[in-house]
Formats: sequence, C-alpha cells, structure tokens
Amino acid sequence: MSDDFILDTDDLQRRMDGAMANLKTEFASLRTGRASGSMLEPIMVDAYGSKTPINQVGTVNVPEPRMVTINVWDKGLVGKVEKAIRESGLGINPQLNGTIIMLPIPELNEERRRQLTKVAGQYAEHGRVSIRNIRRDGMDQIKKAKSDGMSEDDQKFWESEVQEMTDKMTKLVDSSLETKQEEIMQV
Repeated sequence: MSDDFILDTDDLQRRMDGAMANLKTEFASLRTGRASGSMLEPIMVDAYGSKTPINQVGTVNVPEPRMVTINVWDKGLVGKVEKAIRESGLGINPQLNGTIIMLPIPELNEERRRQLTKVAGQYAEHGRVSIRNIRRDGMDQIKKAKSDGMSEDDQKFWESEVQEMTDKMTKLVDSSLETKQEEIMQV
C-alpha cells in the first residue's frame, strides 16, 4: 500500500486557486474612486425570503466614471436594495429615482483610503488562512498515509510539494495585496 499513495495535488491546487479567486472578487468590491459594477457583488439583498445578490434583483450599470445605477426590476424591492447598500459599509449614499437607484461615487479622502487599505489587508489575511487550511488538509492526508506505511522519503517528498504550492499561493496573495493597496492609495 505504501507505494500506492499519490496525493491529489490537482485538488489542492484547485482549492487554492478558488481561495485566490475569492480574494480577487473581494478586492474588486473595494472602491478605488472609480465606479465599477463589481463593487456591489458582495452585497446581498433580503429578497423573496432569501439573501440574493444585487445583480439578480436589478440591472447594474456604470453610465459615468463616478456613477453606478441599479434599475430594480421589482418595485417592492427598491427599499430593501437601498437598505442593503447603506448597511454594506461601502460609504455610498444611494439616491432614489423611481425604480432606479443612483450611487454617486465620491472622491476618496486620505483617511478613507487608509481604511480601505486596511480592509484589503484583512481580505488578504483571510485568503492566506484559507490557503493554510488547504495546506493542513494535504498534510493530514500525508500523515494518514505515513501511518498506513508510507516511507519517510515519500512523506518528505509530498510534504515539500504541498509546502511549495502553499508558498507560491501565499506570494501571489501578497503581491495582489500590494497591487491593490497601491491602486487604492493612488490619487
């Protein structure tokens, strides 16, 4: 049995890539002073008895560089969408115009930029934790195989493979964070 163990590194890599994709989505939600429809992606609206993404209750548009509009399809949900945006922590004050919610994007001041870089840092730390948890899962599989009779050389080989994947993904998280922080601090 000891020679039969092959760690599913593709599964570990796929899960780490998923953690990275999640981090990129969270970064996209941070505003950098320009309007973007993706900044509304993490906001969920309490609609029809469940939490629903904003893009599933209305059409999100960016008609100008500093304006996002949401054309809500169901008039009964306009108030709930507005409330979800106010409570999201984006720092945007929605303006109603019938079923259209307008979100003027104000200029970011220095204090708000610093807050956003801290939030980006928190998102990156969550990404690192996810990657470390995936690493731990891989290491647990290796330990189980070791107790089932895997040789110590094989154990060292697989542990180094998993650690190498983890280091690579952690560096990717760090470089993404650095890029996002520069983007936020850019005036």
